[in-house]
Order: sequence, then C-alpha cells, then structure tokens
Amino acid sequence: MSDLQESFISHLLELRSRLIKAMSAVLVAFLALVPWSGRIYDILAHPLMANLPPGTHMIATGVITPFLVPLKVTLMAGFVVALPVVLYQAWAFVAPGLYAHEKRLVAPVVVATTALFLLGMAFCYFFVFGTVFHFIAQVSPASITPAPDIEQYLSFVLTMFVAFGATFEVPVVVVLLVRFGVVTLDQLRAFRPYAIVGAFVVAAVLTPPDITSQIMLAVPMCLLFEAGLLAARFVGRSETA
Repeated sequence: MSDLQESFISHLLELRSRLIKAMSAVLVAFLALVPWSGRIYDILAHPLMANLPPGTHMIATGVITPFLVPLKVTLMAGFVVALPVVLYQAWAFVAPGLYAHEKRLVAPVVVATTALFLLGMAFCYFFVFGTVFHFIAQVSPASITPAPDIEQYLSFVLTMFVAFGATFEVPVVVVLLVRFGVVTLDQLRAFRPYAIVGAFVVAAVLTPPDITSQIMLAVPMCLLFEAGLLAARFVGRSETA
C-alpha cells in the first residue's frame, strides 16, 4: 500500500510539473503578444467586418469589454503559439507508460497534431468564416442594421476554431487507433459509410443552414478520414513485448 501511495504521489508531482511547464509556455507567449492585442483582434474580426455594410462597426456592451476581449484573444493566440509545448508536455506525461518503440511516436504525433489543429483553424478563418458571414449578410433583412457584439463574436470564433481544429485531428486519431490495436484497418474501412454520414451530421450541427458551408466542413472531414486510413496502412499494430 505504501508503494502504491508513493507511485500515486509521484504521478501527481509529475502531472503538476508538466502543467506548470505548459502554462508557463502559454504565459510567456501571451505576454510577448500583449503589445499587439488590439491588432490581433482586428485581424480576427476581419472576416466579419469584410461582410458588413460600409461604415458598420462592432459594439461593446460592457464597460471594460473593449479592454478585456482583446486580451482574451491574445491569450488564445498565445495558446496557439505555445501549442507544440503544451502537446509535448501532455505526451511526455504518458510516455513512461509506453514501450520504447511507442515512445518514438511522440515527436511525430506532436508535430502532426499541432500542424493539423493549426490547419483546421486556418481553414476555418480563411474559408468557412467568409462563407458563413456572407450567407448571414445575404439573408438579413435590409431594414436591420447589424451591430455585432465583440464578446459574442469571440465566443462564436472560439467555438468554431475548437470544432475545426478538433475535426482536423481525425487522421491522427485513426493512426493511433490502428497503432495501438484498438481497431483494425479493415474495421475502419467497413466503418467508412457511417463516418461519411457522421461527417455530414456534424457539419449540419456546426454550420449555418446553407449547403455550401455544410459541404465545406463535411468534405474535409471525409477526406481526412481517408487520409488517416492511408497513413494507417504504413503503421502496424504496436508490439506488447
């Protein structure tokens, strides 16, 4: 029982150490970006502002909201910049429980996870936002003057970024499932029709009710699933001895 308690405490200490390192990386990135917080928010708001009538501005309903919201956006940007460090700390925490040949996956998985999450965010920012906001501008009555609230816009953007970033992790999930023997490649291939239906269901939930934006999310999800199947062909099930 004493050995079990010592092992549990050592794992807690290791977890605390990894969390401190991850949060420190985010904090350093955040502090480095603070001087440009206003500019960062302007960049984030560009897809919306480009689809609003000329002369329209966003509003802030809170007293200190114009100060806090750009800082929140900067914190999000700091997290994105520090994402490789955060993911490495997460993988380093679970690495002691892996076999030697499995530990070699840490670096490729961290790189792939970071790249795919950023790619999902970029796809959302450069393609999806433009489609969504253009659709909203087209269907809005002419008698309504839009005045988006900056805090609600931030909430919407964060939700979409997380959704698309997580969606673009599908290839990594597929490869890891095959690598660790959770499922076989043949089972995943047989699951393909359900994956396609699921992709369109998720797209219908996450996007506005127009077919263009739904296809823009569903098609990449299907392609990413196929990319995961292709990559999994070169990754055999990990050995247990």
